[in-house]
Amino acid sequence: MTEFPGKETTGRPHRAIGAILVDAGRLSPDNAERILQLQRESGQSFGQAAISLGLLTQADIELGLSRQFDFPYLLKGESQVSLELIAAYDPFCTQVEALRALRSQLMMRWFNSAEHTALAITSPERNEGRSFLAANLAVAFSQLGKRTLLIDADMRNPRQHTLFGLPNRSGLSAILSGRNDMDAIVRIPSLIDLSVLPAGAIPPNPQELLARPLFQQLMQELARRYDVILIDTPATEGFADAQSVASRTGAALVVARKDISRMRTVRNLVDTMQQARIVVVGTVLNEF
Repeated sequence: MTEFPGKETTGRPHRAIGAILVDAGRLSPDNAERILQLQRESGQSFGQAAISLGLLTQADIELGLSRQFDFPYLLKGESQVSLELIAAYDPFCTQVEALRALRSQLMMRWFNSAEHTALAITSPERNEGRSFLAANLAVAFSQLGKRTLLIDADMRNPRQHTLFGLPNRSGLSAILSGRNDMDAIVRIPSLIDLSVLPAGAIPPNPQELLARPLFQQLMQELARRYDVILIDTPATEGFADAQSVASRTGAALVVARKDISRMRTVRNLVDTMQQARIVVVGTVLNEF
């Protein structure tokens, strides 16, 4: 049986920030000693001493602290992950604080039970920021220490492989057609607890694939392996794929975009989900 990517316990001791930054190539051993000497003499923190000597920037200190406390994020120019993933590159900005607030709401409203592990991310139309939000939320949940899986179930216009810089040769479509197993799930190495299942090759029958019993079986197996499963779905205008996915997860988060989405289409989507006895956890107004 193929092993699923899961949570690992690193067992690493609590390391000094100076040692972390030396290993990261941000600081030389000699300069680390200079900082420690000033720290002993002045009583300043390591970061304050380093900045006063001009040897490190505030961004360097934040990087060291994030690794010291197992709060992973990425550095621009050092990853294939798209810069659209602001939660991965700039986790201390105000926009990501809003994402964390949304994450907290979802933890209280849906991910508060062992039976609630999966959530469909939906929107009425394309270009409303559904994939952007799903990807950034997945990063945010992984930074919380949750074993997180992001599934791209948009087998019409898949985007998650592009956002994460992954190949899309194999993915959900191959699994649901019985041509592949869980090897299609990709662990994102720099974001410790995050894995992604790309959509894979675009099939001629995405709705039928999502309606197969194999999809339900897949979700049941993944729920035993992950704490949080977020599923990016196609826009609902013209397609029933999102409803098929949400009926398996039991809940959906609806995304609308400021000055773009039409209130009527958002209301119709919410009504359709509720009529199908799908819990609409909330509606997010995307301004990004």
